[in-house]
Amino acid sequence: MTVVERAVDPYRQEAVWDDDTVASLYRSAEAHQEIRDWCTTRISQWPAVHRTAEISTRAGPTHLVVANEDAQRPSGAPAVVLLPGTNFNAATSLVLATELARHWTTYLLDVPGQPGLSSPNRPSRHRLPFYGQWLGDILDQAVGRPAILVGHSLGGGIALACDSPLVRGRVLISPAGLARLSVDRRVLSATLPWLLRPTDNRSTRLLRMMSGPHSTPGAELAAWMTLVARNCRSSLAPAPLPPHAVAQARNTVNLVATGEHDIFLPPARLRIPTTRGLHTRVHVLPGTGHLATDEAPQRISTLVAEAVRRGTTGR
Repeated sequence: MTVVERAVDPYRQEAVWDDDTVASLYRSAEAHQEIRDWCTTRISQWPAVHRTAEISTRAGPTHLVVANEDAQRPSGAPAVVLLPGTNFNAATSLVLATELARHWTTYLLDVPGQPGLSSPNRPSRHRLPFYGQWLGDILDQAVGRPAILVGHSLGGGIALACDSPLVRGRVLISPAGLARLSVDRRVLSATLPWLLRPTDNRSTRLLRMMSGPHSTPGAELAAWMTLVARNCRSSLAPAPLPPHAVAQARNTVNLVATGEHDIFLPPARLRIPTTRGLHTRVHVLPGTGHLATDEAPQRISTLVAEAVRRGTTGR
C-alpha cells in the first residue's frame, strides 16, 4: 500500500526522536491501542497454523508471524519472508500469506514505523538503507537460513536495500526504490478527503482506484484504511535507491512485477529502471492494480516458486 507515501497529511507532526528515528506514527496512546487490537484480533482468527513472536532490532521491537514452520521440506529449501507496503502489515497481508504458506515456511513482518504491532517509530533519514539493515537483523535472529524476500511497495524497496548473505532471491511487487511514484490529480482527489475526514466510503473509493478494474475491495480492508487515517500520521515515499545500491542486489535472483493497472508504478514506469538497475524485466500482472498482493496471490506464488528454484539451483 503506497498512497499516503506521497500525499500531504495536514496533521503530520514528526518530532525528532534521535539520529535515526522520529516520534511515534500514532496520534495518541489510544490510537496505538486501537490499531494493535485490530491487528491482534485479525491474526488470532487466521486459520493457518502459525505462531507470533517479537524480537529486538536496531529499529526497535519487531513483530512477526511464522506460518507452516513444521512442514517437511527438502534440505536447504529457503524460507519466504513477506514485507508489506506502507500502511499494511502481517494482519492485512493474509490473503497472499495463505497462498505462500501452502508451499513454504513463511515469515510475515510488521515494518517498524508503519501501523501494526512493531515499534511505532520510523527512520527520519536514509530510510531504505536503515530498513535494509533492520531486515538483515531479522534474517540473522529469526530466520537463520536462506530466504526469498517478497516485498510489496515499501517492502520491495526494503528487500532491495538488504544485502544479507542469507538472501537467495527477491520477488518485488510494485517496488519502491527503483522509480518515483506517479501521483496525479485523481489520486489526490481521493487521498485528501480520506485523510481529512476518513469514512469507509472514502476508503473504498481510494482502494478502488488502487485496484484493477474488475476488483472490489472488501469491507474489512476499507475499515482498516479508515482506522489508519483516523489514528496514524502518514509517511512519504522513499526516494529511489542510488545506482550502486541497486547494483549490489544483482548478486542474486530478482523478479520484478507490477499490476497492469497500477496507478502508482505502472509497467512503463518500472521498465527502464528495472532493466538498467537489475538487468531483468518487469512481469505484468494482468487485470490487477497496485493491490496485486490481494488480487493475484497465485500469480505471485508462481513467481516465488521460480525465485526459489533459481535461488536454490543457481540457474
